[in-house]
Amino acid sequence: MLSLLLVILLYPVLDQGDLKRTILGALFFLPVILATYSLSQLRGWLWPSALTMSGALICGVASEFNPSRVLVGVKWSILTVFFGFTVAGLFSYIKNARTILDKHLYTAISIYLLLGMQWFALYSAVDIFYPGAIRHGTVGGDRQSELLYFSLVTLSTVGYGDVVPIHGEVRMLAALEGLTGVLYIAITVALLVSSYRQEG
Repeated sequence: MLSLLLVILLYPVLDQGDLKRTILGALFFLPVILATYSLSQLRGWLWPSALTMSGALICGVASEFNPSRVLVGVKWSILTVFFGFTVAGLFSYIKNARTILDKHLYTAISIYLLLGMQWFALYSAVDIFYPGAIRHGTVGGDRQSELLYFSLVTLSTVGYGDVVPIHGEVRMLAALEGLTGVLYIAITVALLVSSYRQEG
């Protein structure tokens, strides 16, 4: 959870210049590695997450040396799948718990942040493969920061309107993200309230 918050908070600061973006790329994989470790504790979730994490890591390193559009787009696509596996695995961990302890609450918060990261990765892939599908609030750099911001604002259903999906398909993706955020909170609160027990 803390590594996700760190990436979210530092993304706009480090999304400028080549050296800072390299640091950001390395920092971005910290929650990815930690999520893979968390999934390794759950039966049946290690191999899908390890394979997708490895693919994303290889594409991420390769795109640093050869920043081709296709390679960067494939990296974001693989990260979308990875975050999806992570969300599904961690949600099954919460759903199957007989009593909910503090660690489950932290996992629930992490899942919500991972949902934001999953949609961010998807919007990044769309922005690479279909330029102009999302109208950004600023001209020039920091496009990735704006997509992360757009994802988190859409997930929480705030929607300021400064970053706008233009194509119909991307609009439907944004609508689905808003629905996902609302449904996740409703379902998770019901699960947590029905099973929560304080430790000790």
